[in-house]
Amino acid sequence: MSDALLNREGIEALIPHREPFIFVDRIVELEYGQRAVGIMDDVGAHHEHVLKGHFPGFPVLPGVIIAEAVAEVGGVAALGMPENSGKIAMLTGLDKWKFRQPARPGDQLRLEAEVIRYRRGFGRAAGRASIDGKLCASGEISFAIVDRPEVL
Repeated sequence: MSDALLNREGIEALIPHREPFIFVDRIVELEYGQRAVGIMDDVGAHHEHVLKGHFPGFPVLPGVIIAEAVAEVGGVAALGMPENSGKIAMLTGLDKWKFRQPARPGDQLRLEAEVIRYRRGFGRAAGRASIDGKLCASGEISFAIVDRPEVL
């Protein structure tokens, strides 16, 4: 889409996630080291394998995947900093998450992550996901920036 600062290829240049476990489709706002906003274009488009069993007849994207998608957006913001080039961001904690509205096939998720603390390779970010301007989920993410293993 034309409003993307980073498409999937640009995102994959920063974070190690790949199909079937990458959930953000594009980044539309970005301040490296500070914040990023990403989009999951259609909850159902690439995630049928998950939705098929959660729940049969009433597909809902699991909350843990929403939190993961927000963490991926935060990873883009953190790993775009020059000192983190070539490293990976590891999720170390999820705190205060609340899920207010289900994400279903056809929904577009706006995924926001804002770094609220970062020091010596460890950080914390505030995250939120919304659908059509309505809050879907929010919470905090803790992360560590580590050297990329040679196998990646």
